Amino acid sequence: MGYRAMFAVGFAVGYVVGTRAGREKYDQMVQYAKQVAANPAVQKTTETVKTKTTEVTKTAMAKAPEVAKSASKQVPKIVSSAKQMATDHMPAKLGGKGMPDESDDVSADGQLVYPADDASAPVNGARYS
Repeated sequence: MGYRAMFAVGFAVGYVVGTRAGREKYDQMVQYAKQVAANPAVQKTTETVKTKTTEVTKTAMAKAPEVAKSASKQVPKIVSSAKQMATDHMPAKLGGKGMPDESDDVSADGQLVYPADDASAPVNGARYS
């Protein structure tokens, strides 16, 4: 329902901005908007939304310090876990515990090694000669 209301408001604003009908059409729309706002059902819904919003805001404000405290306790654990995972996957030559240089594309003398340079290197899972 909120999407419909926003669409109606957007349509009305666009009509007012884009119309050349003049002041008369604008006054008609303002009068209609006042009638809608004066409707008891609309006023009741507005009051309900205000009440619920106030309740949710108070609840959130009461819980915020507790949530922040528990989050501050978890951050160091998450950071140390991330560091451990990073070093586990980092190559050994960069100080990690990952795979040795055998999966590296650089030879011992610093030259790049391409799989196509080796006659027995697989290409897409098949060996070509």
